[in-house]
Amino acid sequence: MDAIAEERDVFIEAHNPDDPDSDLLSNVKYKILTSLQNHWEGLSVFVDHPEVPMDNNNGERPIRNPVTGRKNFYGSGSLWSSQLAAIMFSIFQTMALCGLNCNHWLRSYLTACAENHGKAPDDLSPFLPWKSRRHQLSRPPNTS
Repeated sequence: MDAIAEERDVFIEAHNPDDPDSDLLSNVKYKILTSLQNHWEGLSVFVDHPEVPMDNNNGERPIRNPVTGRKNFYGSGSLWSSQLAAIMFSIFQTMALCGLNCNHWLRSYLTACAENHGKAPDDLSPFLPWKSRRHQLSRPPNTS
């Protein structure tokens, strides 16, 4: 890593971006290497600390579906629908992290709402992932 940093620093010191004779490629390379120099400590932290992942995939993977969905249905179109979408994405991600099947959970919840004449059940604790019947909400509800 030291050889890379040294080569980067040599180029930065030797290049003058204000020189009228410098070409576009050298100026772009200068900008990239200057940015790399500014962020070097954070970009190379995984070398000294192997417990730190090289990428942010675990952080980005959970938000992939909402971002892809927003792109596919051209945003929400109104403030209330975007707020509803954000709430539902958050609920579904929580369910997935707790090992619950989102479709089964939602079907169980909506069935309970229908049985309560279209209103939310008075007791929501069976639907909270930390209090729920995991063995029941991880499979389809019995509708027979």
